[in-house]
Amino acid sequence: MQQQHIPNLLTMARLGLAGIFFLVINQYRYSIGNSAILWVAMGIYIVAALTDIADGYLARRWRVESTFGRIMDPFVDKVLNIGAFIYLAGSRFVDPQAVTDGDFFTMISGVYPWMVAIVLSRELLVTGIRGEMEAQGIEFGANVFGKIKTLVQCIGIPFLIGIVALDPKADPWQWTAWVRDIWVYSIVAITVLSGIPYVMNARKAVQQPTMTSK
Repeated sequence: MQQQHIPNLLTMARLGLAGIFFLVINQYRYSIGNSAILWVAMGIYIVAALTDIADGYLARRWRVESTFGRIMDPFVDKVLNIGAFIYLAGSRFVDPQAVTDGDFFTMISGVYPWMVAIVLSRELLVTGIRGEMEAQGIEFGANVFGKIKTLVQCIGIPFLIGIVALDPKADPWQWTAWVRDIWVYSIVAITVLSGIPYVMNARKAVQQPTMTSK
């Protein structure tokens, strides 16, 4: 197998692992308490995240970065991470007791639909900017801020899954719930802030057509 194809194959393997991850986590219900499913889902997610590290490293080491990788790599990352957020904000992670008690904080994952809406809006904006820049012949791959955002998400998502598997409601001191919430809000904040440089770079690129995103 030629070296230049390996990073792209790893990217597509990550897309396949994302599908498996969704199938597994779809079987979870907090009300049932089948936390073993979450540990399996977390393991699959971690393997998928490791393929992201591997394909990026190999592409740089072998100097085989391609247009396919520049477009597909962030796309697959978004499928995996936004899909995970959608599930974590879904009905499978609702605490039925909190709903019964009329509690405002009903998600055992700490992730709420409004957070998903914000994260998705940022990703759609950056994807739209990248598509427009690429259509004009300007390379506009992921920059360091986007990579930091992806790293934070890739660390935070399995961490959140693990906290739910341990069940923060079972913690008498509730420290796990505090850690969970700090992680969630940090992920959302970093995701939003990471989009600002893309907007600024796009503005500069439009003013100077020969400029490429760094």
